[in-house]
Amino acid sequence: MIDETVAEIRAMRTHSTSAVAVKATRSLAELLDREYAAVDEFERDLEHNAGVLRRSNPSHAALHNAMREVERSIVGEATSVEAGKQLLEDVIARVADEIETAKGEAAANAAERIEDGDTLLVHDYSTTVLEAIETAASDGAHLTVYVTEARPRTLGRKTARVLAGMSRVDTRMVVDSAMGYALRECDRVLLGITCITGGTYYNRIGTFPLVVTARELGVPITAVGSAAKTIEEFRFENEFRDAVEVMREPVEGVTIENPSYDATPIDMVDTVITDEGVLE
Repeated sequence: MIDETVAEIRAMRTHSTSAVAVKATRSLAELLDREYAAVDEFERDLEHNAGVLRRSNPSHAALHNAMREVERSIVGEATSVEAGKQLLEDVIARVADEIETAKGEAAANAAERIEDGDTLLVHDYSTTVLEAIETAASDGAHLTVYVTEARPRTLGRKTARVLAGMSRVDTRMVVDSAMGYALRECDRVLLGITCITGGTYYNRIGTFPLVVTARELGVPITAVGSAAKTIEEFRFENEFRDAVEVMREPVEGVTIENPSYDATPIDMVDTVITDEGVLE
């Protein structure tokens, strides 16, 4: 379970950073079925596997925090292997629940800022953003939502399909380069959060030009996610994906760079909404 989860995270097959943190936390349940001669052996194995999971995507603050919380809650606390396993089982359930609850609360806080008749623009794929929109629509708001295609992985298509299934949501999709066209119709940009650290907001590639264009056009920008994604003393590491996502047939003399994330100064974002509240 752990090896498969590491491979899935590295391949970015799970697109939500909160979902990644939950999946990694639950994968540690594999240790419950292993045999250990002593509690220190159990703790070393836990630390090793939590570290492997944490390093599988060094850009995900929520993943980093989840693994650290599991380690802090268990290492040095158990008096026996059996007690350690019971503690691990309890901690897995608690940490996963805290992540999901925080995401839900952040989405609920964001939904309160969405008004009936709003036209929004969203980018890439964020389960927290989708939950916020669904909550607002379920509460009676009629919305128009523009979705960027989010190349090169075109995850905007996945977002559009989810939005299309929501009542009272008029879903419209544009290519990334048409963001200026779409923004002129929008009341707000609503984005997810990968990480906020050191005065920088990190999110999927395409976020920075979107924020710059929105600011130029006077469209407010809101980023929404759990407070666990705001972290101090964290070294964000960008990921560079396979060039084949950009160009299937390589061209001699052309170097393809395919970064996964953009870095945006946090003061360019008008509002940050988390489970802990709203920061203007």
